[in-house]
Formats: sequence, structure tokens, C-alpha cells
Amino acid sequence: MKNSRTVLLLIAALCFLMLGVAMYLQHAMNMAPCPLCVIQRYLFLAIGIACLAGAVATQPKIGAGIGLLAALGGLGVGAKHLYVLAHPGFSCGIDPVETALNKIFTAQVMPFMFEAYGACEDAGAPFFGLSIPQWAFVWFALFTVGLLWTLLRRKK
Repeated sequence: MKNSRTVLLLIAALCFLMLGVAMYLQHAMNMAPCPLCVIQRYLFLAIGIACLAGAVATQPKIGAGIGLLAALGGLGVGAKHLYVLAHPGFSCGIDPVETALNKIFTAQVMPFMFEAYGACEDAGAPFFGLSIPQWAFVWFALFTVGLLWTLLRRKK
């Protein structure tokens, strides 16, 4: 049980770190977030909150399960973002998704974090050989594996 809590706390901390990196890229490096980036931010936040709640709850597997659902959603959104990057003519740009995202309460209250105003195909320069969407996909995959391990492991 203690190992599950440690994994959940580690994943939560990494999710909040991912959000901090997103803020740095947006505000210090002037990289405008696209709708898919903002959706991934919501999913990182959901994983972090679910894992944090699971780590302090009497039933950590509930938090791990909710976090796993968000991580799987992140893999789906990340895959779509990678598809957009692989097909330059296919963009999410200014579309109904962006308009809807920017009308959500959190985007109104915290536009510095949740307002989408960039183009999905602007992934920035690669960092250690991977673009920002590729890194996000890798992190969602790692969180999925960690949360699956937490859910499937047996108590000793």
C-alpha cells in the first residue's frame, strides 16, 4: 500500500511539474498554446488531482483509476496532436474547439493557463530530439503504465 501511495504522489508531482513547464514555455518562451495543448493541460491537472486524492484516501485505487482514465484521454489527445503534426495541412487552428475551450469557466478565470490562442502545428523546436507534443505523449504513456501498475498490483 505504501508503494502505491508513493507512485501516486510521484505522478501527481510530475503532473504539476508538467503544468509548470507549460507555463514557462508559454510565458517565458512565448509559445502560444493551441486547443490540443490546453486540453492536455486539463488532463495533466486531472491526473495530478486524482493521484493526490488517491494518495491521501483510504482507497488509493479509486484515485489511480480516475487518473488512469485521464492519462488514457491524454494519450488520445496526444495522438491527435501528433497526427496534426504529421499532416501539415490538417490543423486545429481557430475552430469550434478553441472557441468552446475559451468559454469554459477556468479559461475565463485563468486565461494565463487555459486560454487557447495558438496553432496546433507550431510545436516549437525539438528538445532532446522530441517536440513538445511528443514529450506530452511520452509522459501520458508513463503515467498510464504507472497507474496501471498501481491498480493491478496485489497487496502483500
